[in-house]
Amino acid sequence: MSLPARAVSRVVRLYQTVTKNRPTPCRYLPTCSNYALDALEQHGACRGTWLSIRRIGRCHPWGGSGWDPVPQRKAS
Repeated sequence: MSLPARAVSRVVRLYQTVTKNRPTPCRYLPTCSNYALDALEQHGACRGTWLSIRRIGRCHPWGGSGWDPVPQRKAS
């Protein structure tokens, strides 16, 4: 994982630590923060952050729910 992706991952892990004892409000599985960590690991800092922001934008009471994995990286 690149240095920028690791830096963003640390921010996500800090968020997970701060909110550890609260029930999750996320409507999707994996949770939004776990999705962000997976996206950063698979796609790097730029695309992983974009995928995470897009996912958080879908996570609202009128949005969908259920299983929503990180899209696989396209073969070049």
